[in-house]
Amino acid sequence: MANQKDDIVRPIANFSPSLWGDHFIKYTIDTKMAEANSVATKVLANEFRTMLIDPRSTMVDTMSFIDTLERLGVAYRYEEEIESKLEEFFKLDIDYEDEAYDLSTVSLHFRLFRQHGHRISSDIFRKFRDDQGRFLEALKSDVKGLLSLYEAAHLRTQGEDILDDAMAFATTNLKAMVPNLGSPLREQVVHALVQALHFGVPRIEVRNFISMYEMEVSKNESLLRFAKLDYNLLQILHNEELREISRWWKELDFATKLPHIRDRVVECFFWAIGVYYEPQYSRARIMLAKTIAMTSVIDDTYDAYGTVGELDILTEAIERWDINQIDLLPGYLQPLYKALLELYDQFEDELAKEGRSYTIGYAKDEFKDMVRSYNVEAKWFIKGYLPPFSEYLKNALITSTYSYHTVTSLLGMKLTTKDDFEWLSKKPKPLLAGLIVCRAIGDVATYEIEKERGQISTGIDSYMKENGVTKEEAMYVYLEMATNAWKDINEGFLISPSPCSRDVLMRILNLSRNMDVAYKNREDGYTEPEKVLKPYIIALFVDPINI
Repeated sequence: MANQKDDIVRPIANFSPSLWGDHFIKYTIDTKMAEANSVATKVLANEFRTMLIDPRSTMVDTMSFIDTLERLGVAYRYEEEIESKLEEFFKLDIDYEDEAYDLSTVSLHFRLFRQHGHRISSDIFRKFRDDQGRFLEALKSDVKGLLSLYEAAHLRTQGEDILDDAMAFATTNLKAMVPNLGSPLREQVVHALVQALHFGVPRIEVRNFISMYEMEVSKNESLLRFAKLDYNLLQILHNEELREISRWWKELDFATKLPHIRDRVVECFFWAIGVYYEPQYSRARIMLAKTIAMTSVIDDTYDAYGTVGELDILTEAIERWDINQIDLLPGYLQPLYKALLELYDQFEDELAKEGRSYTIGYAKDEFKDMVRSYNVEAKWFIKGYLPPFSEYLKNALITSTYSYHTVTSLLGMKLTTKDDFEWLSKKPKPLLAGLIVCRAIGDVATYEIEKERGQISTGIDSYMKENGVTKEEAMYVYLEMATNAWKDINEGFLISPSPCSRDVLMRILNLSRNMDVAYKNREDGYTEPEKVLKPYIIALFVDPINI
């Protein structure tokens, strides 16, 4: 079968080549400089730990300091201290009706408490509304208050009308203010309106905030230097990981063996960085990036190259997960199948040393489920079948890949438990919400590209046909689906007692954030990374921050 040539026309897509070549394979570090910076960073880290736990500091000052540490990207060094402080403050049951708490402060406290899983009521914003339930006219000139309210409102859950109103009120007034603002407030507002903090990729937001903080008149110079040193140190670690992944990818030589695929291993690592950038997740990042890269190859094979017969054989081989199946596959698929099984063997060998090889079974089950659904979609496309919307969505939530990647994001994380994997296997509400965010945003962003390829089996087309609406109306419904799903993700953090660890919820949240960033403004930033992802990759992995 390997030598058989078929004369059929394949549904091939002409993807652009990699932007990066061997750039990251050639990465080297200045060891002496890195060691010196590491020593300096530790000294500063201890200095700011002392500030953080200083009992003389007021709640308002400490909360503001925690926010600054988080936005500068160094809070991972103080997780226990921060959680302890927030727990202590939340138990105080502060009376936010007190006029000492202005809009900016109340909004900041609301956002921080909710980010860390404390169910603070949105009723604390009622004091900023008049008798008719409208936000006070005087607030329209409070730029910092509105910006803080805008960021806080993104942590809303279902039924919180006051936060829906707050979002609209803050957005409208901030947009109106932009032309009259000075630096750095203008830059902060413009950025927030494009990319809300809660929906942003944490590492990108850190890089941006360091630039903003540097413009602040009241900045702490020592804290700024600490943040820059820490950023550059983590960038070195990330580049070492990316070098390892790039070498693995080059050895596979899929760009040559499978020319129909998107050669996007660097972008896959960017995705993994979005899920967790902290140093303790180094192994998990590498494992996740490799599974994302393999998923991308599989996706393109089903979506943009394979025939019905070939894909049936591949689906069955993956179902059996047995190297003896390899000779049944078409020649071009054999290296892919071999690499897939070898990757999982490597994972299993490593995790077995920790007594965690059981996690591989969950990942394989998710992968098989995803591939079965890919095969369904491929047949729809090849045969020109447009399914009913409910049938489309049921399958498409699986091919969003996010159920699989949520599971694989946990493989390298030592603290996750069997209970966490069991919880995910039951497709709980926060996970389903993440799948909806991924699918809704992705479908809107890739619609035009799919139509250019002759794809008729899109969800948007199905929704249009079934409901008699226009393309724009269908896309609006899709984006509303995403908005509501974000609310369900937020709700997941507030359930007490939590059915899973916070680590799992953070992976769901961060995977969803990746979608918001990479597919911003209906752009498919993964398939065409030049415009959307390239600047981020340069900022995260190529250019260190000047100190």
